[in-house]
Parts: sequence; structure tokens; C-alpha cells
Amino acid sequence: MRVDLITLHAVPNYGSALQAFATQELFKQFNCDVKIINYVRNNVRFENLVNTWSRGNPVKAMAICPTIMRWKKVFGSFYEKYLNLTEGVYTTEADFENYPLEADIYCTGSDQVWNSKWNEGILPPLYLSFVPADRFKFAFSASFGQKSLSKEEVNATKNYIKQYDFISVRESTAKDIIEKQYGFEKAVHLLDPTLCLTSKFWRSYATPRKIKEDYILVYNLNRSNEFDHYAVKLSKRTGLKLVRFCTRLDQFYRPGKSMLVPEVFDFVSLIDNAKYVLTDSFHATAFSINMNTEPICVYPTEFGGRIESFLNLTDSKQRHIKGYDDFDIIERNVDFQKVNSILNQERKKAQDFLKDVFAAAEEYQTNKE
Repeated sequence: MRVDLITLHAVPNYGSALQAFATQELFKQFNCDVKIINYVRNNVRFENLVNTWSRGNPVKAMAICPTIMRWKKVFGSFYEKYLNLTEGVYTTEADFENYPLEADIYCTGSDQVWNSKWNEGILPPLYLSFVPADRFKFAFSASFGQKSLSKEEVNATKNYIKQYDFISVRESTAKDIIEKQYGFEKAVHLLDPTLCLTSKFWRSYATPRKIKEDYILVYNLNRSNEFDHYAVKLSKRTGLKLVRFCTRLDQFYRPGKSMLVPEVFDFVSLIDNAKYVLTDSFHATAFSINMNTEPICVYPTEFGGRIESFLNLTDSKQRHIKGYDDFDIIERNVDFQKVNSILNQERKKAQDFLKDVFAAAEEYQTNKE
């Protein structure tokens, strides 16, 4: 069966790229021919990224240009080599009017696909608005990134949601939104796709170790002087070197040895080989736990529920710092034997969900014929 998948693969972000790849590879395990719809939001098209980041400030525009060139090389080569993208590129709803409806199944994939704040509004294509109601549709580990939605947003998207045959979501709060706010009969709470694949899988793609000695990897998405000061103090207390995973070239001056916009699979390698990962990122937390590396988690001001939900699931709440004076966290170790058992149970749950989806889709196609 052919599955056409729409997700946020084209955001120049390591987690976004890896979750798209993971979803594709999971579906392939069920003998599916997977096509990722090359949906690129207008504000993340490479030709528009300068304006998106600089917001008209010429100094910021000059500063961000070298980074965008690097993003284009790193992420562009990853998409070309590892993602089975459609030939056509789609941005506006008008673009989708000519989308070839040749798949047996249509899927809204993972990441913050239904987060109207992150996406700067409701994006109908991410609700499969271009796919007729009589086609088989499902959502896999979709995220709202919020604990609840406004009545206006629910009313604007309710007709799209009710056309899905199956819905799975990435957070417990999203399950509540689907069932209580939308009235969808049953949503399934699943792992992020990157976690549905084992550490062994990811190590088969990880690049060789970059840093010989033990180190603390810093992966910080939300600029904070307090975060940086904490990282320096943590390094002094542990005697471990700071290595900073820089998502932009202009972050080179921040504390730690700078790894400037590394290749996508370097993300896996640098986390796997770290002693600790200090982060405010969901996917850095997820990969740390999956690779059995101790995370030190800072909840971001917005969308921190994703990290909290995952730490609760894996009984690893102690890995969240209570404040920037919390250094006892280095003594609050993860029970990785327990965590791995939980992840294996959750992986089975995801496998069972996909078995049910693809079996139902096959029956649907047979009856349709």
C-alpha cells in the first residue's frame, strides 16, 4: 500500500528532520511505499528564511545569511538522501488543488503539526484538507503543543478531525483535546516516532564520535543567560568539558566548544557519546533517554509540556532541574533498565496501532473495490 505522509520535515530543525525520517522508516516496516509530501511552509522556504529570522532588520539579515546557507547544505542534503519526497513542492492551499491523489492511505505525521501557535495559525493542509472525505486518513503521534484549544480553533478544525479514521497523538494532553474538545471517540497516546525506533537503529546511522573525552552536551533552543551561567557552573562542578551544539553559526561565542550546525546524524552521535545532555529541547531529551544518556532538562516557557509528559511517561521526572541553583541533579540518576522496559512496551503499543491502521486500510480498500 502507498502512504502519503504530511509533516513538518522542512523546518530547519534536527528534531523535525529526524522525526520525519523515523516515521517513514516505521511505515516501511509494514511493507508500505511511503511518500513524504514536500510541504514547505512559506516562512521556512529557504528564499524566505532571511526575512523570517531578521523581520526586516538589515543587521540581523546579514548575520543570519551564513547560517541559512549552512542550513540549506546540511538539511537539503539530508532530505535528498534520506527522505522519499514527492517531486512537487507544496506551500499554499492553492498548490494542493493539483495534488495527485494516488495513495491508498493519507497520514498527518508527527511533530507540532497541529500547534497553531508554533505554525502561526491553522494550516489546513496539515489536517489533510486537500484529501476527499472518502479517503482513508490517520494521524500518527500528532502534537498540539498546548494543553487546550480555544473554542474558535476547535470549531475551525472540527470538520477536518472527524474525517480521520484513526488518530494517535504524542502527549496525554493532546489525547484529552481530541476526545474531550473534539468529541473524537478514541485517540491513542503514542511515543514520538524517533522513540519508536531503538538505540541500535539510530546507532546504525550515527556518525563517528567527535569528542574523545567525557563532556556535557549543551543543546539550547531558547536563548537564556541564566541557562548559560548554569552550564558553566555545572561544568566546573563536574569537571566535564562543555560542548555546545550550535544550531546557528552566530552562537559560536556562547560557553563551550562550539559544534557549528553539524550534520543531521551528528545530533544522534553527540548525544549518544555525552555524559550529560543539558537541554530545553524535546527531541534532545527524547534521544538522550533513548540512547541511555542522562538528560538535564530545562522546561521552556512555551511548549514545555512535551518534555514533562515524556519524563512522566518514563518515570524520569527527577531529570528536570528545579531551578538554576539545582546541581544535585547529577545525583538523581535515571533507572535506564526501567526506562528501556517502558520504551519497549510503548513501542509495542505503536506497532499494534499501526497494525490496526494498515489492516483497516486494507479492508477499506477491498470493500471500496
